[in-house]
Amino acid sequence: MNSKPLQSPGVLVLPHLRIQNANAISSPLTHGFPSMTAFLGLMWALERKLEGRDLGISFDAVGVICHDFDEQTTDEGYVRKFRLTRNPIERDGGTAAIVEEGRIHLDITVIFAIDGGVIGAVNERQQEVADAVAEVVAGMRVAGGSVLPSGGPRWRSQPRITCWADDYKAQHTQFRQLRRRWLPGFALVARDDLLATRTAALQASNPDATALDALLDLSRFNWRSQRSEDPDAAADTAKAKVEWHHDRNEGWLVPIPVGYGALSELHPPGSVANTRDGDTSFRFVDSLYSIGQWLGPHRLNHIDQLLWYADNDPTSGLYRCRNDYATAALD
Repeated sequence: MNSKPLQSPGVLVLPHLRIQNANAISSPLTHGFPSMTAFLGLMWALERKLEGRDLGISFDAVGVICHDFDEQTTDEGYVRKFRLTRNPIERDGGTAAIVEEGRIHLDITVIFAIDGGVIGAVNERQQEVADAVAEVVAGMRVAGGSVLPSGGPRWRSQPRITCWADDYKAQHTQFRQLRRRWLPGFALVARDDLLATRTAALQASNPDATALDALLDLSRFNWRSQRSEDPDAAADTAKAKVEWHHDRNEGWLVPIPVGYGALSELHPPGSVANTRDGDTSFRFVDSLYSIGQWLGPHRLNHIDQLLWYADNDPTSGLYRCRNDYATAALD
């Protein structure tokens, strides 16, 4: 999973997973939906759990459609706070410290790009594999949350494997049928291109502007006044008129974490105390941020626009999850 995967010959769709108390704090600076790194982690954990079961399936990338969400916050007008649990008091009767935890309930569809022997299997075998994977996922944590029974009709939550046809026209027809089932909902895609464009625009007027300035600029509504002169028919004189405009015309943009950047060199395995894995090299990292966009599935033209995959480069110290929405849209 260290580089961009080739187009996978099929997808496994787990529709309408109900997740309770998923992690709503996606990074030290953002909240509202789990980070895509959490879903890549789900994919890798699932692949490890399926080892030895001879299902003939491997995973290349993952995509998520959000149908509904309920972030567990107080409703106090403009300022909101997370609903936190009350920890037991300490032995001396004092109040224990509270580590803030953001929780969110989700209704999501998870799409895995898959490969392996299941691609060439008959439909009955493919359905058996899809049901087996869904059963394993039902006992796992998804972004820190618990998977609940769907509670709806079987056809609404039944997992499915779709193998892509050989020609592009047939593939497009298959994808149109899939994305229709994902409505209503929204898919999270990466818009690194908008970040680069806004950075260049800011630097045209301010050479000291950085990508962080562009990220903050895209994350908010920038209202600007425009003064115009309109003739006053009654007095036959010019009357000043002020109109307000904002620059958020690209759609529903949000700041998102997209991985981690190195803060230190790679330390040999076991050289740093209290690490999770004593057999793997270790380094200190910090979150990387970019711009994402929520889009209706009907606005996607190809499955590659939806999927996220890992792109790790230990030499440069970048451990990123990427999405090819911007480049796939140009094809």
